[in-house]
Amino acid sequence: MTLPIPTPRSKFVRVKCPKCGAVQVVFDRAATTVRCLSCGEVLAVPTGGKAKILGEIVEVLT
Repeated sequence: MTLPIPTPRSKFVRVKCPKCGAVQVVFDRAATTVRCLSCGEVLAVPTGGKAKILGEIVEVLT
């Protein structure tokens, strides 16, 4: 009997900055605060599990 290969629960997402509109790829379970590379606005805050995404999620990458 073979066991199925589990699929990962975490993903990368493209997040649009609410301040400057730049799009950046962010890990949805980020362990550190993620800031926009253009303006420095906070895009994701760690919560111990899934990160709280503060920008608009444009696309979920698989």
